[in-house]
Amino acid sequence: MRGCYNLTCVSTSFPLDGARLRFAGDTNIGRKRDHNEDSIAVPEAGERLAIVCDGMGGHASGEVASRLAVELIVDHFTETGKQQILTWPYKVDRDMRKDVNRMITGIMLANLEIFERSQREQRFKGMGTTCVAQYFLDDHMIIGHVGDSRCYRQRGTELTQLTEDHSLINDYIRMKRVTPEEAENWPHKNVIVRALGMKESVQVDIVTEKPHVGDIYLLCSDGLTGMLKDDQIAHILSSERDLDRAVERLIDAANEEGGVDNISCVIARVEAP
Repeated sequence: MRGCYNLTCVSTSFPLDGARLRFAGDTNIGRKRDHNEDSIAVPEAGERLAIVCDGMGGHASGEVASRLAVELIVDHFTETGKQQILTWPYKVDRDMRKDVNRMITGIMLANLEIFERSQREQRFKGMGTTCVAQYFLDDHMIIGHVGDSRCYRQRGTELTQLTEDHSLINDYIRMKRVTPEEAENWPHKNVIVRALGMKESVQVDIVTEKPHVGDIYLLCSDGLTGMLKDDQIAHILSSERDLDRAVERLIDAANEEGGVDNISCVIARVEAP
């Protein structure tokens, strides 16, 4: 597993139950920031786990939070994958699949470590990070999600947002206090209501589904979605066969629209064997 920060990650692929799974990803500082607070993970061998985290906090603490989250979640999946009998530090729902519990627990452990470190060290006070992580089994995939980093699925020509933003503006849209059109220029659209490190415990949203051959999944930070509309994202994903090039085109397009934030994305595509 690679954790990537300001490094380019080239594509890798793995067998997947009669299909093949290919990943590519990258993170970019954008055009307005002086450092990159995003961190990503792209699978290299063993685990089929991808992560995008968008850090927040003063000075370099956002970068610390996002990197901690990536490293701790990857380590948790690596260690629990080795164990025959799993001992969980949190109470789990025994009706849930083992790997859903791995996802929830990994993200909760990352949250606790970030929170405790922010309480112990003044320089990290208030740090936090969003997190969207995706894990593929042979017959289905699992998304764990906190914050406003997103997972999309492109199936054919249809792009679907699978995650729901944990943001103040999304809460207002759901309560019908603003329309999606009004939200475009809403002054507090970047306020996050749920993130790793905000509290001692965190609720992790889970999405599961069975992937189809041809499906393309995109994990991304709001540095991408804040710059590009869904139809722009869909056009690039559907028109670019080379995944490394697709990642590059998405980041370039976000920078061309202003690049006001760090930009990160990881793409996974389910291919014929």
